[in-house]
Amino acid sequence: MRKIAILVLAMASALNAQDAAAPRIDSITQSDLRADLFFLAGDGMRGRLTNTPENALAADWIKARFERLGLKPAGPNGSYYQPYNLMTATIGAENRIEVNAASRRRAGQDFYPLRFSSTGSVTADVVFAGFGITSPERKYDDFAGGAVKGKIALVIDHEPGERDPNSPFDGVVTAQAANPLLKALAAQEHGAVGILFVDDVHNHPGESNFEAAARNAWPERPPRIESFTLAAWMEKVRIPAAQISFALAAQILADSGRSLEELSRTSETERGIAPVAITGARVELTTAVDRHIVPDRNVLAAIEGGDPKLKDEWVVVCAHIDHNGADGNGIFNGADDDGSGIVGLLEIAEAWTLAAADGRRPRRSVLFAAWNSEERGLLGAWAYTERPTLAPLDRITAVLNMDMIGRNEEVPVGGDARFRGLDLQTGESNRNAINVIGTTRSAGLKAAIERANRAIGLELKFRYDNNASNLMRRSDHWPFLQRGVPGVWFHTGLHPDYHTVYDRPEKINYEKMEKVARLVYQTSWDLAVGETRPKMTTQ
Repeated sequence: MRKIAILVLAMASALNAQDAAAPRIDSITQSDLRADLFFLAGDGMRGRLTNTPENALAADWIKARFERLGLKPAGPNGSYYQPYNLMTATIGAENRIEVNAASRRRAGQDFYPLRFSSTGSVTADVVFAGFGITSPERKYDDFAGGAVKGKIALVIDHEPGERDPNSPFDGVVTAQAANPLLKALAAQEHGAVGILFVDDVHNHPGESNFEAAARNAWPERPPRIESFTLAAWMEKVRIPAAQISFALAAQILADSGRSLEELSRTSETERGIAPVAITGARVELTTAVDRHIVPDRNVLAAIEGGDPKLKDEWVVVCAHIDHNGADGNGIFNGADDDGSGIVGLLEIAEAWTLAAADGRRPRRSVLFAAWNSEERGLLGAWAYTERPTLAPLDRITAVLNMDMIGRNEEVPVGGDARFRGLDLQTGESNRNAINVIGTTRSAGLKAAIERANRAIGLELKFRYDNNASNLMRRSDHWPFLQRGVPGVWFHTGLHPDYHTVYDRPEKINYEKMEKVARLVYQTSWDLAVGETRPKMTTQ
């Protein structure tokens, strides 16, 4: 009985600790958030675009703040920075494709090399491999059986059930497995010597404007914002990869007795297709893509836990540094996206250090992460999942990501493609609301957030996890979810100023942002001191 009583007391103590207000939570104030945001999202930062001096300055400023707080550097070699490489590409001179030694086409004429393609030349028979997806966790493989070894794989874009909310491929959210670069790596791993992509005609009927697509892929003039890829991924691709038109696909299939539409429809399976050899088609593919390294960096700091058994487990609190730069005198200040998240991160980090100074340390350790190049494809967060600096990813308890925490969601009548899949709603209707995206992947994490909100009083909206807006995969919690780590995105929602020059610090709802930052801090505290950690929910 005595042991039972002790156990009950211990459990009650743990629950009371989680229900108690996090220490020094009142240090998170809207006045501090406002002062920091007017600097970070001011015109002098010129939108903090990746690979610009202003982006580097913003990272230096965050590092200086972490250092002043006395937080431990969490990058490699005792640094606050985690360096990694991005990669850009330019098209070379020699890009061509021939089918059966005839009808040579050059880039822009029914084909173009993809930006992640290797440089090389191959001649081989063609095998149709459905969507070209390998997804072991779904027991799905379009390359099974070795049929593509030594061949050029012809695959269709996108994924099975792309409009089906019940699809195992993340419902109507575009699955990571459908990323063309990952398809190329899967084909390469199964022995393919090249890969050709074509639109999935059964889902997207009608001839597309292929020449326009080719121009967009390789514009004559360098765009204001370059296209970046994580170098660690791109360097793995060793085979030529190209996009082809419906017309060229029809030519490849001409002697096979099969149409592209027929093959596309047969690709809608639960476990993948058996690859189909295309008779009478031999393709010579030559690609020339020049790769260029661009250094980039995250800013990382930590506070160590005090429990010998739990201090090697981590709670991650994060936001992203970068935005979309400037176009002449038009500055994309990115106050909400994501200056708001970064200044919230700094306030939360300060509350943690003040608590530690008062002798209140967490049991688990806490990582404060300012990711870079989120706007370019979540590349800083992806880089961290490729090479975590402090512990393996399975030691991360949860990721609490703040991206756009300073406005009220507003979806206007006649909204453009930015608002695809979202219901009409006014800013006033969301004045006290916060979207929490990702909780369907962890019921325990959802419960922790609801508990933390009891004293905060925000209206929590658990939505958009399975929505055509693709919001679920549009911020830095996503890479962690793909690696089995519970993660959520705190997001006050899109609005007409999103990704425009009007996303400025004077438009922020600072009272609400204070509450959101306190909610994230309280959640991080509860997770860091609690007995148990949330688990991933089986989909």
